[in-house]
Parts: sequence; structure tokens; C-alpha cells
Amino acid sequence: MTDLAQTPLHALHLELGARMVPFAGYDMPVQYPLGVLKEHLHTRAQAGLFDVSHMGQIILRGANAARALESLVPVDILDLPVGMQRYAMFTDENGGILDDLMVARLAEDELFVVVNAACKEQDLAHLQQHLAGQCQIESLFESRALLALQGPAAVEVLGRLAPAVRQMTFMQFGSVRLEGVDCFVSRSGYTGEDGYEISVPVAQAEALARTLLAQPEVEPIGLGARDSLRLEAGLCLYGHDMSSATTPIEASLTWAISKARRADGARAGGFPGAGRIFAQQRDGVTGKRVGLLPLERVPVREGAEIVDAEGATIGRVCSGGFGPSLGAPVAMGFVAARHAALDSEVWALVRGKRVAMKVAKTPFVPQRYYRG
Repeated sequence: MTDLAQTPLHALHLELGARMVPFAGYDMPVQYPLGVLKEHLHTRAQAGLFDVSHMGQIILRGANAARALESLVPVDILDLPVGMQRYAMFTDENGGILDDLMVARLAEDELFVVVNAACKEQDLAHLQQHLAGQCQIESLFESRALLALQGPAAVEVLGRLAPAVRQMTFMQFGSVRLEGVDCFVSRSGYTGEDGYEISVPVAQAEALARTLLAQPEVEPIGLGARDSLRLEAGLCLYGHDMSSATTPIEASLTWAISKARRADGARAGGFPGAGRIFAQQRDGVTGKRVGLLPLERVPVREGAEIVDAEGATIGRVCSGGFGPSLGAPVAMGFVAARHAALDSEVWALVRGKRVAMKVAKTPFVPQRYYRG
């Protein structure tokens, strides 16, 4: 375990009785004494605090920063208003997804970017390779921690510390002073619930986490419940539901390609792999990611083969497990396009046994983002 990195909250996790596991090169809490099931349900009912400090935070500065970043993502960055953030993807020359990320506009000439933990070093190198000379690139990997406060009570909890956050709506972003510390706060998260993500200087991270955990509605939540929450919400996890082997179209993320950047948009293309992505939008794909509801009480895990009625392989499960809010198994998988229609019946092979599933709409649990 000695070669694993630690977040600034590592000692606090141990104090709280967390069970720690290796994740993306870090020693991370997978669950606390409450247990994954209760942590999941508590987040849906009240508020959960997640340590996501292993993720990468980067700032891009300069008059050309937005235009420069647009050259790497199929997303409208130029027209992103100050104080808002947007979901984006780095694509490669084949249209594959190198990583997914969040981009916020701090100021006219300043962008705040959050990337996945397992990809952050390569993402930073990717930015430096392609944007050097066009804008200033500052890594915040060592200087800032990241907390996620998620659940219907999050607004009440954070509102006690900074009343202004109550007025924020989904995907709004700004500088907020919490407990005397200047933080970046967005009203967003990866659970499908209302909530906030808080970027805080490393030196003040533990004190802020303790203040939040002292609120009666808040429990610490580990990676186990984070995964089941995002799966119920139909949200992709990089390296599982998307990768460099899948395009945004195949991953059912067409919605994330901004209108201005599409083939008929005002700034069409100009990002890696645009030709292939536009061709798939026009002609369709051979397979795509879909939601899957097992029709038996058997969890269907990642990697399980998906077959048709004749037993021919038509895909594989990319994420799967038990959905505590539903009280039933849920999954997502890639299937051949001819089997991707809603309510199509397919089967997963689990320990040699066929488990019936139907293609289902995501999210499995309604998203409750606050849009005002």
C-alpha cells in the first residue's frame, strides 16, 4: 500500500473507520461503518459527503483559452458564460473518448477544468502538448482538494455556511467563501441528486470536511455508494462505459456534442475525430450503450457477455450492480444496434446461466438537479 497516493483527508477517513482500497493510484475509502447500502440511501434521503480529491483540477488562463480548449473537445466553450460549467470530452483522431471532464468559466480569460483521477497526468500532458503557447496551463493537483456534498439536504447544509449558494442553479459555478476560506463551488455532482462540488485549498480541506460532517444531515460516503448512485442515475464512468475504443455516439453521449460544434453548427468540427463522429451521427452505429434491467434478482456485473435469444453474442455489460433505491439490479451495456430499442429482451451470461434483461431508459432513478 506504500506506493499509493493519499488525499488530504486520508487521516480523517481512517479516524471515521473507513475501509480503504486502491483506486486510481490512491488509497481511497470504499465504505464506512454505515455500509454501502445505507450510505447510498442516506445520500438519496439527506446528504452525503464524498472525498473526490483524487480527481485532477487544472486552470487555463489567457484571452485565447476558450478557443484553444475548443480545439480538443466537441463542446461549445467560446459561448460558455462566466459562472457556468459544462460537461465535455477529450476525443482522439478516431473519435474515441480519451476522458470526460467538467469545464467552468471563472472569468472571461480563465477556465477551471476537472478531469478523472486515472487520466489526470495524461490529460495534463495532452493539454500541454496541444495548447502550449496558446494559453497558460496551471495544474492544481497538489494545491487543492475536492469535496462533493450530495443529496436533497445539501442546499440546507451548505446554505448555513454561505447563504448565497441557495440561489445557485444546476451547473452554476463561482467563488464562495466557506469558513473564511475562498473556494470554488459548483451546483453539480455525479449522483443524480441536487448538491455541490467544492474545490478547497489543501491546507483547509480537513477543517471544512469536519464542519460539513458535523451537520446532522451529513454522513461520509465511500466509493461503493458513489458507484451505485451514479449507476442508478445512468451516468457514465470513464474506463467502463466509455473509453478510447468508443466514440460519443457509441457511448450514447450525442447530447454532449454542442449544437454549435455539430456538422451543421456555427463552428462545425475542428476537434479530433470530428469526421468519424459526424459520419456516425449521419449513418448510425453498429452498437451503442443502453440501460439494462435484469428481470431476475441476480446482479449482472461488468464484463458479462450479452446474448440474443439464439445465444449469439451481441454485446457486453460495462457497469452493473444492485440499485438500492430500486431494490433491484441495474446495469448498462453495449449491444448491437438492432437490439438497442427500448424493451428489447436480451440475456446476460452470469456464471454460465442466462439471466433475462430488457433494454431500459436511463436514468433508472429520476435525477433531481435544481434548475430553479
